[in-house]
Amino acid sequence: MGSHPNVTDPLPTPATPAGRDGLDAILARPANAVIALDFDGTLAPIVADPEQARAHPDAVPALAALAPKVAAVAVITGRPAGVAVRHGGFAGVPGLEHLVVLGHYGAERWDAVTGTVNAPAPHPGVAAVRADLPGVLDGVGAWQGTWIEEKGRAVAVHTRRAADPQAAFEALRGPLTDLAARHGLIVEPGRLVLELRPPGMDKGVALLEYAREISAESVLYAGDDLGDLPAYAAVDKLRSDGTPGLLVCSGSDEVTELRDRADLVVDGPEGVVGLLRGLATRLG
Repeated sequence: MGSHPNVTDPLPTPATPAGRDGLDAILARPANAVIALDFDGTLAPIVADPEQARAHPDAVPALAALAPKVAAVAVITGRPAGVAVRHGGFAGVPGLEHLVVLGHYGAERWDAVTGTVNAPAPHPGVAAVRADLPGVLDGVGAWQGTWIEEKGRAVAVHTRRAADPQAAFEALRGPLTDLAARHGLIVEPGRLVLELRPPGMDKGVALLEYAREISAESVLYAGDDLGDLPAYAAVDKLRSDGTPGLLVCSGSDEVTELRDRADLVVDGPEGVVGLLRGLATRLG
């Protein structure tokens, strides 16, 4: 299934004492460890069209090798849970029988054991924002090269294809923040994308709730974007409460905040896959 089934990856050493403590705890008591990962940019390479994003070809084999050796593996993503499952190829994989995908920042949950998604009713503000977006984009002259991604419980505006992606991002940030606020939503900025979504859930809330649900005694979280900062803060919170943790950045020069906060920086999804394989190898 993977393109490098016989590769043995060395396990990198975290740059911080807290990160080394987190890795040591995972290795010492893997049956009490949770491995949590973002999807886009972490398990899947970033692409111009998110509908074309797919997990790195070696990600699922690496996860399937590691998952039976730890307490739990969770994918925490801003995407709808079902979309992440399809794009990741996570369903029906031996070894991933207990994988959990927490979609829409934890508002949705897919469990491999049942193959079903549990989700609350959609926020009415999303439909209102969706209707108003074309007028807002016209108003700032930002249609050229930008496009809207429908996400069910959220809507996102991408600027990666614009002539000046960063300038378009900055021009839209204020008007979209105002639009979101009028309809009871918030704006989640990312890598050349602004997502308008309901408040109250983020990857940090989702990670804390899940870690407590399974009584995790150590946690690894890997992400690549601004939306992962709340999960980083959640790991800091767990550490302060005595639960060791390891913060991994799926390396990107676009989001220096994560690189600066991480205990360990790896080279994108390829590096994340190598880390997962290295953990699986060390855990025998």
